[in-house]
Amino acid sequence: MSDVEATSDYETEYEVGQDNVEVLGMDIHNPVFFLSAGLILIFAALTLVFPDVTRDVMNGAKAWTLSKLDWFFAATPVLVLAVCIGLAVSPLGRIRLGGQEARPEFSRASWVAMLFAAGVGIGFMFYGAAEPLAYYSDWFGTPLNAEAGSEQAYRLAFSATLFHWGLFPWAIYAIVGLALGFFAHNKGLPLTIRSAFYPILGERIWGWPGHLIDLFAVISTVFGLATTIGIGATQATSGLAYLFGFEPNTLIQTGLIATITGFAVISVMRGMNGGVKFLSNLNMGIALALLLFVIVMGPTLVIFTGFGRHFFSYLQDMFVLTNWVGREDTQWFHDWTIFYWAWWISWSPFVGMFIARISLGRTVREYFAVVLLAPFVICIIWFTAFGETAVSQFNNGQGDLAGGVSSASLVLFHMLSSLPVPMITSAAAIFLLIVFIVTSADSGALVVDSITSGGKTDSPVIQRVFWACMLGVTASVLLYGGGKEALQTLQAGTITAATPFTFILLICCYSLYKGLRDEHRLLNEANDPAAVGKG
Repeated sequence: MSDVEATSDYETEYEVGQDNVEVLGMDIHNPVFFLSAGLILIFAALTLVFPDVTRDVMNGAKAWTLSKLDWFFAATPVLVLAVCIGLAVSPLGRIRLGGQEARPEFSRASWVAMLFAAGVGIGFMFYGAAEPLAYYSDWFGTPLNAEAGSEQAYRLAFSATLFHWGLFPWAIYAIVGLALGFFAHNKGLPLTIRSAFYPILGERIWGWPGHLIDLFAVISTVFGLATTIGIGATQATSGLAYLFGFEPNTLIQTGLIATITGFAVISVMRGMNGGVKFLSNLNMGIALALLLFVIVMGPTLVIFTGFGRHFFSYLQDMFVLTNWVGREDTQWFHDWTIFYWAWWISWSPFVGMFIARISLGRTVREYFAVVLLAPFVICIIWFTAFGETAVSQFNNGQGDLAGGVSSASLVLFHMLSSLPVPMITSAAAIFLLIVFIVTSADSGALVVDSITSGGKTDSPVIQRVFWACMLGVTASVLLYGGGKEALQTLQAGTITAATPFTFILLICCYSLYKGLRDEHRLLNEANDPAAVGKG
């Protein structure tokens, strides 16, 4: 008897794929695939025909959400992080994903590399230098209305950046990933979002309640990934234009997205090991080389002393940055913090399911320790190195950053232009960006396909190719519909799509707790301590 059978008390007659239909060589879930693909295609068509109307509708939905639900978005990451810590330190932390005999499929180094590439790689490239400098120089508001260029603005520039990219986003990813991994690997349920709600809904997850959960997960994931692809393509195009002296525009950006989508299709066809794993390890190598270059050629002493200084500033400012009551910097809070929380939530089905697939054999305690802390350490190192270098150039009146931030997508290249061999490092940065986008599109297509195929992990490759193309289409139409306000339109789409899934995320936390508690009870009843695993 397998570990799943030995510990599962979820008796269900449902078979993975039983609601699927075969169409054009695809094995797809009815109705989740047709509803999600249909809604996305309708959105794309309406945006192409009525770009101004679509933009106004999305911005209106964003404005309503921010005015009514900003507190809800602000509270959610705090609650989720508290749940993660509680599960990790409790006896439930000794439970192993997949059961006692399960062993990790990937080394810890490859595991962390895939976490980084799928979770935050593009964002690190886009915002690594831009965000601390933007907060310090008051490019688009300062945290807590600090005076631009002051010591307070300097401290908050880094603590707010770490606040946005550190523990909170990874808590959101981790809780969704653990829920998906636990119910799939330990309870034998399909690897799809609805499975995480079995302790609450029971057999109803196979009906419309489950269909709607998966539908919202797909919509949220597609818009979150489209935003990331759009931001990455915008920066890559800006970098190419900066290097070769042409004027970037939406047509060039969409052309680059189409090219990247083609690479993503090739990666999809190569599978997990030949695609995502290979590209993730390649990315980590290039990213590490670029990071070391910036540390050595930038203000090295300031960077090294900044690691600890910004970490403690983060701990000092975290609680006041979390607060949403009576703030005077409401515009900054909405444009930055709430957008980030919505972005991470919209990404959580994608990153969570991806983490679930690569985390078999890890105990709950080890899982949280690595998924929360490893990316956070990388976050501190990356943003300190790139942010300190950009701020130093700004303060010293050096190069293109002497005047501050002119375009967020150009800050990285402006910073590199004041360091040695700028053509080589800028070209490496563009290559890194493109590979990050390919990795995100590849793994995103894998995840969305798993949801829309009823939890199958061996579905036809053409389905993943379809979703990789859909991600590229959605990113392109969002950029086209946004026009000169493309970034704001990407943000509006993300916040709107993430709103319903935020409610699902919080319910998922409770459902996961119930499932882990039941697992712990069954293992105790079996009176086999070894079956709990070693944390």
